[in-house]
Amino acid sequence: MSNQNLAPLKTEIRLGMEIEWDLGITMDDGLIVRGDVFKPEKPGKYPVILTYGPYAKGLSFQEGYPSAWQKMVNDHPDVPYGSTNVFQNWEVVDPEKWVPEGYVVVRIDSRGCGRSPGYIDHFSPRESKDYYDCIEWAAVQPWSNGKIGLSGISYFGSNQWQVASLNPPSLSAMCIWEGAADWYRDMTHHGGILSTFWANWSDMQVKTIQYGYGERGPRSVANGLLVCGDETLSDQELANNRCSFGDEILAQPLDGEYFKDRSAKWDKINVPFLTAANWGGQGLHPRGNFEAYVRAASPNKWLEVHGLEHWTHFYTDYGIAIQKRFFAHFLKGENNGWDKEPRVNMQTRHIDGFKNRYEQDWPIPRTDWTKMHLQPVGNLLSKLPCTDTTELSFDALGDGLTFISDPFLDEVEISGPMASKLTISSSTADADLFLVVRVFTPDLREVTFAGAIDPHTPVAQGWLRASHRALDQELTQPYRPYHTHTQVDALVPGQPVALDIEIWPSSIVVPKGYRIALSVRGKDYIFAEKTGLKLSNFKNELTGCGPFLHNDPRDRPAHLFGGKTTIHFGKKHEAFVLLPVIPKRA
Repeated sequence: MSNQNLAPLKTEIRLGMEIEWDLGITMDDGLIVRGDVFKPEKPGKYPVILTYGPYAKGLSFQEGYPSAWQKMVNDHPDVPYGSTNVFQNWEVVDPEKWVPEGYVVVRIDSRGCGRSPGYIDHFSPRESKDYYDCIEWAAVQPWSNGKIGLSGISYFGSNQWQVASLNPPSLSAMCIWEGAADWYRDMTHHGGILSTFWANWSDMQVKTIQYGYGERGPRSVANGLLVCGDETLSDQELANNRCSFGDEILAQPLDGEYFKDRSAKWDKINVPFLTAANWGGQGLHPRGNFEAYVRAASPNKWLEVHGLEHWTHFYTDYGIAIQKRFFAHFLKGENNGWDKEPRVNMQTRHIDGFKNRYEQDWPIPRTDWTKMHLQPVGNLLSKLPCTDTTELSFDALGDGLTFISDPFLDEVEISGPMASKLTISSSTADADLFLVVRVFTPDLREVTFAGAIDPHTPVAQGWLRASHRALDQELTQPYRPYHTHTQVDALVPGQPVALDIEIWPSSIVVPKGYRIALSVRGKDYIFAEKTGLKLSNFKNELTGCGPFLHNDPRDRPAHLFGGKTTIHFGKKHEAFVLLPVIPKRA
């Protein structure tokens, strides 16, 4: 790669920072991507916080995501405090809160997005190599001390796993705030069932800021430049410069090279990292954050877990304080005690909020793995196995069945990964199962929680396509089944098969008198059919699962996934959910 540094369009001093707008960075194939650099006004060599992604460095948070911004600053006044917020961007650090601490902040538009020309191919090997080249470019600039840290939410987190798998020599530390890692299991196919999120995401959040919108796009409120480049291309030219993302994903229903090329390589990731998960991130990120902590090769790794909206705590004083301690230790060499920090920092979720607690590992070592068995008589959850041979059926595309416990006699904490064992049969050659862990008040009203996207999420969710039931025996744990997703084992109509179903990690402290429940459904969880709730960057109304839906009829044709699904019970057919009950410390 050439380290050619094209002349910046403009350099200015503002708010105590020296800012270089729209620097050109030449990739190994000659294409030039564009980045903005925010430096301390005093010349010197500083550690770098770098992001590379598709959301257009010139588009302000306030303009691009107005509903999310307004809710965040209304609920958390510490977010806008201490900054003019002129440089606030979606899912990346605010330079005004980092440059005064002695960091250089670099924001780079990924190939084809914002002010960087080229062909958009999200999470591809080409994109990861570009990211690698940007890291190494930043490391040799006169303002850099050679230590590069990566930080960001969501896309800016997920692509860190990929570039770290390439081991850039100058990559010194990463903070992955809600970043999925497995392009198949975390992101596009939950339990083998297609998520429609990515096709809609591309329409709403990428096509709208693609390079080439030029004069048809917005201008940056920070510098007046056209956010989407100085060229104005036709709709056809724009379409020719991007992959057909949704169709590309739909065309590949099984795991394979396409997905592996876009996923973390855990044995290759050796860099120190902080992985931050969200209990309410069902349908996208938290599985990757937890898998990273458990499986990545790095000896220096820490897990933080929080709640609320997925953009919130990255920007709050709570989140920034954690990030700054981490980066100060690994990028500045500060002896600030981070190396003695407990490996797990979790905001345990309660009915009415969160309480912070530290643990030494994940899953929590003192976990009491507890089976709650499904009982067909009365649709109960019980610690006693079902001994009666019987069965219950439901509409295979319907609301399914809910099994609920007796009221808890004492407060019980459930925190960690979960799993379910069910034996089912279908009237067709396949069946999709949607599992939902829920909590109910003593008078049987469901309690929901502010999720990463949706304000009414249940405790936890899991999914499995029955024909994808084959397990990877090496990676499977009792609390985390790991499916290969490389073969389709069709069902014989009416013939029972045993399924091990992964339910993503979560946390809830269930008060005395409340109940826990498991719903086994044939479609996505619905809090309410109509809520009137929408965000500016998503197409659908928020009814319980946010934008992470599984309703594409091309993936779930009625002739194959309709009909009837039957759960079998008895000594030969275990039916339970495995819960991570956490005993109180002595």
